[in-house]
Amino acid sequence: MQRTLIIYSSVDGHTKTICEKIANQAKNSEVDILPLDADINIDQYEKIVIGASIRYGKYRKGLYNFIEKNIETLELKENAFFSVSAVARKPEKSKPENNPYFIKFLKQTNWIPKKMAVFAGRIDYPKYKFFDKYAIKFIMLITSGPIDTSKSYEFTDWNDVDTFSKNLNL
Repeated sequence: MQRTLIIYSSVDGHTKTICEKIANQAKNSEVDILPLDADINIDQYEKIVIGASIRYGKYRKGLYNFIEKNIETLELKENAFFSVSAVARKPEKSKPENNPYFIKFLKQTNWIPKKMAVFAGRIDYPKYKFFDKYAIKFIMLITSGPIDTSKSYEFTDWNDVDTFSKNLNL
């Protein structure tokens, strides 16, 4: 049985939840799910899937470091990358070819994943600390998103996650 590594970079845990959903679809693969900052030897895996979230318009710096350090190995293996962001709730920013953060990521890393996806994330105002709650509310206000800070908003299309999972053939 092949081994698959699913790596996540998540601020609030939603990207990890998506990774778990992907892993649950596996039929032909033994799957390990690890945070990006874990001590990982990717050589022992046949497939590598990386999921990363956007916060304030940026991926976490560790994502770029990981790609740079492992790009040669990644390119030799079956691989995939998916991005999670609230901006992807809008159809005009919901695909790898039209999501500005995804496009910028590809240019900055010089890595072209074999399979790619963009998923809309989650806004969970009640969980956020004061600064994050109001900074995200401001961003939502200027992008016509939800601003009621007493609620959580799930934007993820789980059917899209299922389709991506099936295409990974895990």
